[in-house]
Amino acid sequence: MEVIKNRSQIFNKLSGKKNIGFVPTMGALHKGHVSLFKNAKKQSKITVASIFINPKQFSKKQDYNKYPRRQVKDLSLLKKLKIDYVFLPHFNEVYGFKANNKIYLDKFSSKLCGKFRPGHFKGVVDVVNRLIEIIKPHKIFLGEKDFQQLVLIKQHLKSIKSKTKVISCNTIRDKFNLSFSSRNFYLSKKDLDKARNITNLIIKFKKRLKINRAKFSDIETLKKEIIKKGVKKVDYLEILNLNTLKTPKKTVEKFNIFSAYYINNVRLIDNV
Repeated sequence: MEVIKNRSQIFNKLSGKKNIGFVPTMGALHKGHVSLFKNAKKQSKITVASIFINPKQFSKKQDYNKYPRRQVKDLSLLKKLKIDYVFLPHFNEVYGFKANNKIYLDKFSSKLCGKFRPGHFKGVVDVVNRLIEIIKPHKIFLGEKDFQQLVLIKQHLKSIKSKTKVISCNTIRDKFNLSFSSRNFYLSKKDLDKARNITNLIIKFKKRLKINRAKFSDIETLKKEIIKKGVKKVDYLEILNLNTLKTPKKTVEKFNIFSAYYINNVRLIDNV
């Protein structure tokens, strides 16, 4: 495994290489990331990871400053996974050049997290676009847990006719159904149990919808149940068709329940 901090150096290392699989991360790696890396290794000849905590996708400097940083552990994990290259850039290596492609942000960016995190998705799409311009991967591997981010990156790459193919990877959950997230590192055992209980409430509600024992309008009752579990605030709890990105009308449609809520001051998102 080779760790590279300079954009021109990694560009030269990868120039002309075939079948490059890329996994962009902000570090604080967990089992969800491990799954992405394993998929990348299976489907690519060369695997590249990046670790870059992007300040432009944080609306509050406080959130950026407290984001978990575990670089030594992250690099140790990537070495065990036999990742070929790790791009570990400073800010100017990512933002110190003019990007070739103009950022495309679909109107879907104003829904869900976009309502509550102004500028977030512009920052996400911008940094991924820049990393792709530097690394030029043939495939980029992204998790379905961050579904809105996944869709917006796909739409951007389609709009610029990028040759990089997006590979969607399943959300990885613990044995209690909680999705793995870097933000879980903030939570105490008690808070993790709380998050698991909430996830299971949502899963049970979806099952009831599928067998017509609940209505879409019952989502408001579910929201009240979640708040009773000790949630500080619910940003959103919405049901969306995974293809149309609109509220479904029938329970036979392919849909997920999207959530964002706070346990103490930790914001957790998921879709089940």
